[in-house]
Amino acid sequence: MLIEYWVSATRPREVNGFGLDTAQADLRLTEIETLFTLLPEPPDIAARWRRLAVGHAVQGKQAHDARIVAVMLAHGVTHLLTLNPTDFARYPEITVVTPQGIISQPNA
Repeated sequence: MLIEYWVSATRPREVNGFGLDTAQADLRLTEIETLFTLLPEPPDIAARWRRLAVGHAVQGKQAHDARIVAVMLAHGVTHLLTLNPTDFARYPEITVVTPQGIISQPNA
């Protein structure tokens, strides 16, 4: 999903991006790669994505979200941390978590 980050990172701020140039985005990707385990896209990602897209009536930009969910499901990942929970509400196969939801939880 580094590609998804790149899209947001290099998109201008005035259209809901971070406004980074390519060198800045590349540096941030290097930092991300050292902090997180990255999961490869499975060979059957296109078929997985298509089943989700058809099954959940995905249209337009929502196809990017379906791709994320397809990779998650391929690897058995059940929870997604996102700032845009409504983008993933159509997928009962996953649990959507927001930063605010985590912050507001009482200490266990």
